[in-house]
Amino acid sequence: MLSTFDLTKFIPEELLKNAYETWQQTKAGFSLAHKNFSTEIKKVFFPNNAIQYKEITPETFQNLQGRFQTIIEEDWRDAQRGIYPVNVLFEADWQEFLQSYVKIWLDYPQTWQRMQQQKPQDFREDVNLESYPQYYRRNFHYQTDGYLSDYSANIYDLQVDILFNGIADAMRRRILKPMVERLKNVDKNSDLKILDCACGTGRTLQFLRATFPDISLYGVDLSSAYLRKANQLLSQLPHELPQLIKGNIENLPYQDNYFQGISNVFVFHELPNPIRQKVIEESFRVLQSGGVFVICDSIQLSDSPELEAMMANFPLAFHEPFYHDYIKDDIELRLNNAGFKDIEVKTYGFSKYWIATK
Repeated sequence: MLSTFDLTKFIPEELLKNAYETWQQTKAGFSLAHKNFSTEIKKVFFPNNAIQYKEITPETFQNLQGRFQTIIEEDWRDAQRGIYPVNVLFEADWQEFLQSYVKIWLDYPQTWQRMQQQKPQDFREDVNLESYPQYYRRNFHYQTDGYLSDYSANIYDLQVDILFNGIADAMRRRILKPMVERLKNVDKNSDLKILDCACGTGRTLQFLRATFPDISLYGVDLSSAYLRKANQLLSQLPHELPQLIKGNIENLPYQDNYFQGISNVFVFHELPNPIRQKVIEESFRVLQSGGVFVICDSIQLSDSPELEAMMANFPLAFHEPFYHDYIKDDIELRLNNAGFKDIEVKTYGFSKYWIATK
């Protein structure tokens, strides 16, 4: 179960910080060991010599290590600043972890076969694709059923955390400080509402709830399976349950000027070029004047050219058909064109952030 008691009442701050850093280093070590071992297994049973990956130099690894250290330090500082409780840094469900980890290994043979055969649109006959846009009907990451089954939803969060060497949640949490800072200027008498676009399994909503315990939270996603998983996670939390709706973020099912805050996490790199603009314009439409819009996604070539080899390898190792276009896209220009102002751009870890106000 998720932890609920206040760690700060029982453990000195310095000891807590050391524990957090050790926890993150442990997750990083586990993630690297898992990726190395699974890669060797894949080479034996599903070799694919046609894929030519770019070489990752020692300098690149050193850069990645520096980024890793910077983001866990920032994560700790934000918890100490009171942006969110320190407890959030240590929350874990070991039963969920073990179940998900076993399922990841069980799914690997099908995933690797899809990768070897270059079959990114491989769904079971009982998966109904009709209600989804064409760009969504694919096996992102080559995983079984893409984002359209309970099996996929149950392993997604652990898959992403392993991919990012244990700092996926720390990168998600970087949206919280700018959200807190900019919402200070919003009318305190209004009923504050924050929407998480493409909320998936609810991880970002979990952190938003820890940061904003008393406001109304909303989540919208295309996948019924992922919304079921989100409801399972979020129903364990105290305070009001976020309102979850199945819908398309390029045509949000909300009235104009409805929200004071909108988040969009790890979504833009999986959208075709024109759809990104539609999503930004829809977010502008449903956001109130003075409201804040925060995007979190992958780093880009403009801010991290030294990691070009890693960015080139990512869509080869995982099915990410729109990633090459994304890493060259000018999201700041798109935000300006939609009417947003006071745009900040930051990078932490392997992610990039755009913070904008309507």
